[in-house]
Amino acid sequence: MANFTPVVKAATNVLIHTPGLTRYGSKPDREIAVNPARLQELNGKLRTYAEARDYLPNQVFVGQQSPERLSEIARPWFGHQAAPSAERRSFGSVIDERPFLALVALADPFKHVALLDRFWEETAPILQQSPVCKPLVASSPNLVNANGLRAKITGGDGLPLFAGVDPEAVGWIANGHKEDDSLSAMVLLENLCGKVSAALALEEIFVRNDGLKKHDVGFVLGCSEEAVGDRYQRGGGNLAKAIAEFSGCDMASGFDIKDFCAAPIPALVTAAALVHSGVVENIIVVGGSSLPKLGMKFLYHLEKNMPVLEDMQAAVAVWIGQDDGKSPIVNLASVGRHPVSAGAALDQQLKSLVIDPLNRLALEVPLVDKFVTELHNPEITLPANGGDVAERNYRMLAAVLVKAGKLAKTEIPMFMKEKGLPGYAPTQGHIASALAYVPHAYQGLTQGRFQRCFLFARASLFLGQMTQLSDGMSVMLERHP
Repeated sequence: MANFTPVVKAATNVLIHTPGLTRYGSKPDREIAVNPARLQELNGKLRTYAEARDYLPNQVFVGQQSPERLSEIARPWFGHQAAPSAERRSFGSVIDERPFLALVALADPFKHVALLDRFWEETAPILQQSPVCKPLVASSPNLVNANGLRAKITGGDGLPLFAGVDPEAVGWIANGHKEDDSLSAMVLLENLCGKVSAALALEEIFVRNDGLKKHDVGFVLGCSEEAVGDRYQRGGGNLAKAIAEFSGCDMASGFDIKDFCAAPIPALVTAAALVHSGVVENIIVVGGSSLPKLGMKFLYHLEKNMPVLEDMQAAVAVWIGQDDGKSPIVNLASVGRHPVSAGAALDQQLKSLVIDPLNRLALEVPLVDKFVTELHNPEITLPANGGDVAERNYRMLAAVLVKAGKLAKTEIPMFMKEKGLPGYAPTQGHIASALAYVPHAYQGLTQGRFQRCFLFARASLFLGQMTQLSDGMSVMLERHP
């Protein structure tokens, strides 16, 4: 009889360096519209690919360094290159902007994107040399010559696509509809970036795991923040199935799960429940990038003469499958929910998400190796007076644990050091909300000393102005016995 216990069989993280697209983040786009001189200021502080690739938090994100390494090196981290960590095994890639833009064109079935012919000729060989990018090249893009690109830019019915720290126009994305803002070039670009970044993270799963073939994937669950739709059903679409199609997972279906920053944990729980019930054997949970969040804090970074650190798009993929006797177990008995009755008060949120599951499992704090929540890179948030999000979260959690009698006040410093984590993730909310740590958790639960990692994510539902409530969900990953 098949064992339907759900396990995490693999997890990957991907970063894409997109300096030329940073201007299209929501904040830069609005600021440049009011003050065009901001564009030159922004471009003057963009990082090269090598600078972004070697940046310590980015190395942590793709597994070249452990998160704990960040606690050993004083900030600022930018401009400081850490020595390679021999004990780490990478679980992802840092993708350059040029092959990424080429894939954006290839992922556009309606041919709104046109690439400069010279750019495609230069970039196509790079795609063929990449084990992650090559499988996604199944067609040819729409091309335009230099005169044609200049004509499109002059016409203005869309957006030019730029690449590099000295941005050069290498393509064009047209508006999908003259009257539908949900199909504007900006929204189409946002959704295509989410689609391609998620597909790259998914492809990393196949490249790094010979035991999974594309036809074995039954479902792809999306937990990104984009909203695919049109004026009649904004956000009503299904990007997950589009990702499955682009990735060549022909036997997969899929759907998106929406819960603001908290969506990854409901997605993991849903995937585990579907495997546990026997509905499907293999599911990939994917979280793609958020283009609008590029450059959110760029004004503060400029004021402090820092590089613009929000130049990275991020994506995560997690393979949930049936018990194989070795992979970390997704303990469905541990799931914590944030009911309506819990309201929006932070202590009640944390009681529902952390205290209640620990009580249900009869687990004390020492038996959990890591508590994992929002892990935003503080070097991005502190200059903008946003504080150290991870540190603040762990202080809040410690206070709730003390109130519940699970931690002594004197133990708070040790709890934060041993059970918490420094922030390292790009400010792409759903990525930073525990999801970015899943590959690290997988390594710790299979190759390291970890027995349990407790993941929880919270969401600000009031952002949609439909309620004042928050939301959240939690789940425990456990070492296989």
